[in-house]
Amino acid sequence: MRRVCFVTGTRAEFGLMESTLRAIRDHPALALQVVATGMHTIGSRGSTVEEIRAAGFAVDRVLKWAGGASPMKMAAATGEALAALARTYKRLSSDLVLVTGDRVEAFAAAAAAHISALPVAHVHGGDRALGQVDDSLRHAITKLSHIHFAATEQSAQRIAKLGEDRWRIHRVGAPGIDGIRKLAASAGALRRAFPSLDRRKFALLILHPVDPSAPLESRRAKIVLDATLRTGIERVLVVWPNNDPGAPGIVECWRGARSPRVEVRANIRRDVFLGLLRDCAVLVGNSSAGIIEAASFGTPVVDIGPRQAGREHGRNVAHVPYQAAAIREAIAAFWRAGRPVRFTGRNPFGGAGAGRRIAQTLASLKIDQHLLRKLIAY
Repeated sequence: MRRVCFVTGTRAEFGLMESTLRAIRDHPALALQVVATGMHTIGSRGSTVEEIRAAGFAVDRVLKWAGGASPMKMAAATGEALAALARTYKRLSSDLVLVTGDRVEAFAAAAAAHISALPVAHVHGGDRALGQVDDSLRHAITKLSHIHFAATEQSAQRIAKLGEDRWRIHRVGAPGIDGIRKLAASAGALRRAFPSLDRRKFALLILHPVDPSAPLESRRAKIVLDATLRTGIERVLVVWPNNDPGAPGIVECWRGARSPRVEVRANIRRDVFLGLLRDCAVLVGNSSAGIIEAASFGTPVVDIGPRQAGREHGRNVAHVPYQAAAIREAIAAFWRAGRPVRFTGRNPFGGAGAGRRIAQTLASLKIDQHLLRKLIAY
């Protein structure tokens, strides 16, 4: 059986890939390996390694992420992780490494595998997202990868323009929207978990840093929260950010939130998060969930600042700068004084079946020098 090693660094990334991991685990020609690192190993973020196990997956290795609140510390942690991952692939006898997205954990995993002469499969290559170093890392991972699973036709075209052979590129859609309506927690489960939240009467707020300055990110978080509260929305549920440089400033702001209308959570399980995304009046912030998953539920999204700049999105998304008036007006337009807008239509990131298509491709892939030795295609 072909041993496919998936390296995951965040709660969100694992949730996006869960359908793919199930398809790999259940395929008769594949054996799934899971290596957890990054935010999964940070206790303050909810010990999300246990969520992987609770979802029914074995975790083959847990690699502590050194972390750090500055770009230099993040770079050093990435280097340490690269070395540890190379040793881990050897110990697990991995045949192929699977990564997704644009984070530093995925970059370390892809670099370690490529230099170790292991094939790399990359999901969500070719997308665009400014982030902090996201766009550069995503395209660097593309050049380190041997097989590309693009979510959209535009993304597939960008991968080709990076000089990748056409036969390496597979347009499969976004695995994160596979079966999300069925996976989302029921209304009853949400009431038990969040008894203070009424359907379509609350905002879901997720803000990630775009600048390494913690004080700047703290000020931005306060602007966003104050503007959201001033729209008159009954409740605001806030979820902690990722661990990018600048995140401690956002966390500091959330810890200092004193309004009785605000509830803050460090981490939320995937099925509950999807139920909240389905039932909230509006998603506010700059999470990729607003770009990818929200359209499947018709949920309005106020995307703030440049983090997701350049990404494809549905008509449910409104982009605004970090300005109180602009944020307040965009939320109010969706909120409509308690009669929130809902959207219908196709999710630009595709329909169901991405996970199954990825697993089938990995099982049938011929691993030889033709695959492993890359030459720019033009």
